[in-house]
Amino acid sequence: MMHAASPISAAPRPSGASFDCIIVGGGHAGCEAAMALARLGCATLLISSNLDRLGHCSCNPAIGGLAKGHMVREIDALGGMMGLWADEAAIQFRMLNASKGPAVQAPRAQIDRARYMLAVQRDLFACPGLSLTQDMVSSIITQNGRSVGVLCRSGAAYRAPAVCITGGTFLRGMLHIGETGFPGGRMGDEAAESLSQSLAALGIPLRRFMTCTPPRVLTASVNFAAMQIQAGDEPPGSFSFHGPGVVLPQVPCHMTWTTPEAHALIAANLRRSPMYNGDIPGPGPRYCPAIEDKIARFPEKSSHQVFIEPEGLRHPETYCNNLPTGLPLEVQEALLRLIPGLEKSRISRPGYAIQYDCVFSTDLAPTLESKIVPGLWFAGQINGTSGYEEAAAQGLWAALNIACALKSLPPFAPGREQSYIAVLVDDLVTKGTDEPYRMFTSRAEHRLLLREGNADMRLTPLGRKLGLVRDDHWTAFQSKRNTLEALLELLQTTRLTPDARARDIFASLGEPPPSQAVNLGELLRRPRLDLRRLAVFRPEILEFPQTVLEEAQTALRYEGYLTRQEELAQRSAKGADVLLPPDLDYADVAGLTAEAVEKFSRVRPRNLAQAGRIPGITPANLACLDIHLHKLSRAGYRSPRALDT
Repeated sequence: MMHAASPISAAPRPSGASFDCIIVGGGHAGCEAAMALARLGCATLLISSNLDRLGHCSCNPAIGGLAKGHMVREIDALGGMMGLWADEAAIQFRMLNASKGPAVQAPRAQIDRARYMLAVQRDLFACPGLSLTQDMVSSIITQNGRSVGVLCRSGAAYRAPAVCITGGTFLRGMLHIGETGFPGGRMGDEAAESLSQSLAALGIPLRRFMTCTPPRVLTASVNFAAMQIQAGDEPPGSFSFHGPGVVLPQVPCHMTWTTPEAHALIAANLRRSPMYNGDIPGPGPRYCPAIEDKIARFPEKSSHQVFIEPEGLRHPETYCNNLPTGLPLEVQEALLRLIPGLEKSRISRPGYAIQYDCVFSTDLAPTLESKIVPGLWFAGQINGTSGYEEAAAQGLWAALNIACALKSLPPFAPGREQSYIAVLVDDLVTKGTDEPYRMFTSRAEHRLLLREGNADMRLTPLGRKLGLVRDDHWTAFQSKRNTLEALLELLQTTRLTPDARARDIFASLGEPPPSQAVNLGELLRRPRLDLRRLAVFRPEILEFPQTVLEEAQTALRYEGYLTRQEELAQRSAKGADVLLPPDLDYADVAGLTAEAVEKFSRVRPRNLAQAGRIPGITPANLACLDIHLHKLSRAGYRSPRALDT
């Protein structure tokens, strides 16, 4: 949590002033990037078309979810802000997949939208070293092919060696409600029209993606008694490893279902949707599709879940999750009348589809800097992703790399075995995406290593090394780490022999006694035993914090699996030690196919490991690269090893 500072810290410098970095856009990526850079000592300017909407949640009033919650915890572990802000605004906290294995469990919180924005804006305006100004960036200023600043619609110009575009859905944004279309970055905010032209003039290719959002209805018009209650966890958990946790009262969500009659209505009006009448030819999100897409793609299903989620503790509106749509308003109204509990609901804000410009993510380096225009960085939905969490993760990643570049430090580049954020960025810059990218646990090949509960153990030392983890955060981390080590030692050194007393205790637990001496850690491999049941042997176990108990239990119960995954991760990381020359002419590499030359030249992989992850690249292609590097080494080139981050 940022401490209050003089409001003058947020005052913009005059036009023509210089900064270390300029952030364009005040969404989740921009806010995370701006806070990180300023806290790392970089003079930072954040430019937003509407300062009242900093930190606004344009779609659902929730943070986290499957794999997304992992990234929020990783942001917090590195010293970022989203976890703290989400905890402060959380009105329902749930651990998803709590009955499944630790690799796929993920935290999610309903948030009070207004409280979240208040927390974000409070900290941004109070952050020393961060200036904010309300304006619309119209073009990028370049010099000798490098980005050196921005020109705003007001005529103001600002200069910086690093510019980060976090434009979200604003670049030439076009909103669609049925057959009606009009410009907008989101409902209620104007689109950024000129910036796309500037980027295209610089040789940066753009393409069109789209997404949808559901209608909001007046809470007083919803019949919650006809719906199924969804309660949160009690007591509620939290995202931040070091913050005060959840502070607001917790409230339930509700669930209902669409009906065959609703599906028939949608099918009859399908051609009135912009995704089906030709207004939006671009790809939509596969994993959060419009309700009309679901009906068209899964005609055999007679119902779909609809989650009714509060916008806040005192907010008069409710969010209809799982009903994103671009259908005409009158069809949306008729649709809700066919859903139990929403028969008399009144729409306060219609659902709509939005189409917008984004860059090709394979045109970005692993640092998220443009390969086409040095000094220009991109983060968030403009890179082809969807979701607040993916955006904030990229904002933090870009900020850390910008700070490293400004300070002449090695890039911030943890591997895929270290974080979901690294998986996200590597997927984007190596494989690209033909549709809005969403993070899933299945995208990580080492997901058992990347549990949400050990994000601090994986990343907080790295955040401390970079200077983003402050003293109070570091002290809390060290305390937890020491406590975890003490518990693990206790469990591994407490040995039980199958004597009469032990046999009696095992009988009371409904478990067969061990045939030989074992320690408590080994007993955790039994499915029906956990640390709370084993406390009968060492009651002091119950004195440890719940988070420490959970992490110790996972580490010991899955010890064999974790060891194997670590071995696989080390094996796959070997290629990351061999960096490829940034100016390598792949046409000179003997034996490469034309396809391989084209793909290597476009992606320009940083190392052999990344080269191997490019779609369509074969082991034979990698062998040709390896042989070529050996030839270069004999000619005097020395391949540097990847720097330890």
